[in-house]
Amino acid sequence: MSTLRDLAEEHTHLRPADIDHLHRIAGDWQLLSDLSFADLLLWVPVDADGTFLCVAQVRPTTAPTAYQDDQVGRIVGGPEVAHLGVAYSQGRIWREGDPVWYGDVPARHEAIPVRLRTAEGEAGEVIAVVGRDTNLSTARTPSQLELNYLTTADDLAQMIADGTFPPPRHPGETTSAPRVGDGLVRLDAGGKVTYASPNAQSAYRRLGYASHLVGEDLAALHRRLAGDPLDGTEASNGILAALRGEAPPRREIDARGATMLTRALPLMPAGVPIGALVLVRDITEVRRRDRALITKDATIREIHHRVKNNLQTVAALLRLQARRVSMPEARVALEESVRRVASIALVHETLSMSSDEAVEFDGIVDRVASAATEVAATEVSVGMRRRGSFGVLPAEIATSLVMVLNELLLNAVEHGFPPADEAEEPRAPAASGMVPVAAPEVDPSLRPEVVVSAHRFRKMLHVSVTDNGRGLPPGFDAERASRLGLQIVRALVTGELRGTIELRAGANGGTEAVLVVPLARNTPDGRSQA
Repeated sequence: MSTLRDLAEEHTHLRPADIDHLHRIAGDWQLLSDLSFADLLLWVPVDADGTFLCVAQVRPTTAPTAYQDDQVGRIVGGPEVAHLGVAYSQGRIWREGDPVWYGDVPARHEAIPVRLRTAEGEAGEVIAVVGRDTNLSTARTPSQLELNYLTTADDLAQMIADGTFPPPRHPGETTSAPRVGDGLVRLDAGGKVTYASPNAQSAYRRLGYASHLVGEDLAALHRRLAGDPLDGTEASNGILAALRGEAPPRREIDARGATMLTRALPLMPAGVPIGALVLVRDITEVRRRDRALITKDATIREIHHRVKNNLQTVAALLRLQARRVSMPEARVALEESVRRVASIALVHETLSMSSDEAVEFDGIVDRVASAATEVAATEVSVGMRRRGSFGVLPAEIATSLVMVLNELLLNAVEHGFPPADEAEEPRAPAASGMVPVAAPEVDPSLRPEVVVSAHRFRKMLHVSVTDNGRGLPPGFDAERASRLGLQIVRALVTGELRGTIELRAGANGGTEAVLVVPLARNTPDGRSQA
């Protein structure tokens, strides 16, 4: 389905600023829908002949919907949208008319003009219309709660027509909480409570306030209730700011082991401050879980830090042992083990600084590549380059993949660009009895280089390690190669990573190793999990 922006850009001549304002309304109008007990439909004019296009719709959580079918994308003209034309052309809220029927559902139409205020703060022209359509099939005498909801909804509707609702959103805030059903408090112009919903009363009771809220000065009450004076002052100042017509950020109040989130909205229909609307939500359990997760995350990071330290200790011990070994082959084997252990330690070092079990892998690859050029036994200066991005990888993939790349990079440097004396000598016969051949010469005009490429496609990670060195020997078979490094690579790729690897001649000479690794993992119940 097309988005609000897609529909508006395709069918209308609205400016980007107009469309952004419509997005803000659609992001915050669940509040108005719930208070109105009505569906809200956002209509934009298509042609001068009175045709309108529905670009967004929201249904109430407090009442049955008037529409079983989604109306977004519907273009309507003629008598059916005459009320929208009146609101759009005259710039006023339309409430006249008899109920209409949608199948077996009677509904009442209302139309609210949408204005975007100018940079000077004046009411601008009407850019759209909000249709407020109420299902009348369950109509009855409204309760005190419903009357207060409807009164507040009318005030917010007038603010939409004035261009003062919704208020600007503060950085980092979402529009999901609190909602009308969580708890609603209405204040008069002096900050006294004129109405508090039962859920709001329960939320304050959990903070330790057992009396009725009606008649209380809410700003003063927040200062008294808050366990932290600073939190109480901020929550109180938020109420006072809303009474002045401002839109303060959301605040939390902690008291007696409970936590309540508050959102204060100014009520100023026709530009006249008449009070404020305060939405409250008990988030005690949410914050308790957050604290438990923070403690768990800190513990996991500490474990990764200690694993990294232990691996570095193992690497240091192997390095010391290598210095005491007189056999060159044994020393080389120990030094290779040091590098393998160090590459795993890099992953745990990154995880120890992360808040989850995933790592930004590009930095790890760059460090491993830099280390490979420094420790490889070659006299040639080899450049390393990364193309594309690995992105964020889960730890279970990163740990095995870093070892694979470490081996492939070392092989590319050491065997693609061997020392001069080795390059001049013929290679020894292979175990298969292959005839010795002289090593192919490397084109001296080419700068020795190894390129690591990565991209994602359909939940698969495609990686290649390419060099422009002397290439593979004739008859080379990766499956029968006896080198420990290649055995480790095959075991990790086909086992831990459940992927595939292919070693082949590069398109322009040299060698290319191609890996394909699935980014999804199967859960114990057999489902795929990214």
